[in-house]
Amino acid sequence: MAAGYESLRGYVRDIVDYPEPGVTFRDITPLIGDGPAFRSAIDGLAETAAGRAVDRVVGVESRGFIVAAPVADRIGAAFVPVRKAGKLPWAVVREEYDLEYGSDKLEIHRDAIHPGERILIIDDVLATGGTAAATAKLVETLGGEIAGLSFLIELDDLKGRSKLGERPITSLMRF
Repeated sequence: MAAGYESLRGYVRDIVDYPEPGVTFRDITPLIGDGPAFRSAIDGLAETAAGRAVDRVVGVESRGFIVAAPVADRIGAAFVPVRKAGKLPWAVVREEYDLEYGSDKLEIHRDAIHPGERILIIDDVLATGGTAAATAKLVETLGGEIAGLSFLIELDDLKGRSKLGERPITSLMRF
């Protein structure tokens, strides 16, 4: 966990049995709805890039966009969206992955990342690791190098880190 961000936990709302029974959804709406808390979260995620060369920040649909785009701006990097299947209008690379409660597909434009570029992947939550692993695979398929993966929240019980290998991972809050 990144030091100094434990206070942000108070801005995360637990929604029990959503989207299905047995799942607790970590809602970041209160966090992004509070200016100082949101700024602190963006500061924390931007700090995860310190000392790393980062050419592009990849944000994962949809809550990942909310935090990744301002981080990209803050560190002077380009922003790349990774979207659910069928949402991007041009030629894509696609990766299927498992969710905590099902499966889905992610896509990225074929020209979004160039070989050798250093990529910071940012999302709101690291749960089972399926989304993050699929995103990393998309980046690597296009020749990008993973500079790190950063998350607002990590759900320790779901052991998502285990799917990400030796890549550098930072989470601002752990539940």
